[in-house]
Amino acid sequence: MSKDYKALAGEVDARAALPQPGALPGRPARPRLVPPKDVPTRSPFTPAGRAALLHAIAHIEFNAINLAWDAVQRFRGMPPAFYADWTRVAEDEARHFVLLDTRLRELGHRYGDFDAHDGLWEMARKTAHDCLARMALVPRVLEARGLDVTPAMIARLRAGGDAVTADILEVILREEVAHVAIGSRWFAWCCERAGLAPQPTFIALLREHASGAVRGPFNRAARAAAGFGADEMAALDALDASVLRARPV
Repeated sequence: MSKDYKALAGEVDARAALPQPGALPGRPARPRLVPPKDVPTRSPFTPAGRAALLHAIAHIEFNAINLAWDAVQRFRGMPPAFYADWTRVAEDEARHFVLLDTRLRELGHRYGDFDAHDGLWEMARKTAHDCLARMALVPRVLEARGLDVTPAMIARLRAGGDAVTADILEVILREEVAHVAIGSRWFAWCCERAGLAPQPTFIALLREHASGAVRGPFNRAARAAAGFGADEMAALDALDASVLRARPV
């Protein structure tokens, strides 16, 4: 059912005093959360590997639901459109999670069957104090990373004969471009409010908090559609090259 998010946002009192969200959102008892290095590599060419890959993506979508609602509750005093945008994102992410969990069940598994890591929520904790930093580092870094890697996952799934899962990821990729674009729009708005230039501010935040998350090759078409300009992409290319040079051989 289509929802009028603008009308819904018009009913939000953006300056109302609300309890601040807790350090952790509500979560099921599983999956077990482990350091990222302890999450096993996932290959789509075996049934177990395909299920583990699906589970990893479902875990991202589950966290993205909480991140969207966290932005709605945490960052007060924003324009009504901000709350409309992130409410719509929360609904999209919930739908993505259901698609992935349903597919997992068709493969004989369910969400919680595999270990996962807490990288997305760790960045949420780092940016809880500042809407500008949140918009820069969660949608425009961590979620934008999905724009880069998902096309290759889709290709591998199709090569492995799993068109059903590949079709689900096609839907998610298309809609995630819009979600990253929402992050770009509100990052630019926050920069304007603070009197800051967006591109150097973004790169400075990236260098400070998440330089290791910048890894090419980049999905340039998707990033352009999501609000990344040519100068910004050139800066990301330079940062990617510097990170590569710093890695041990």
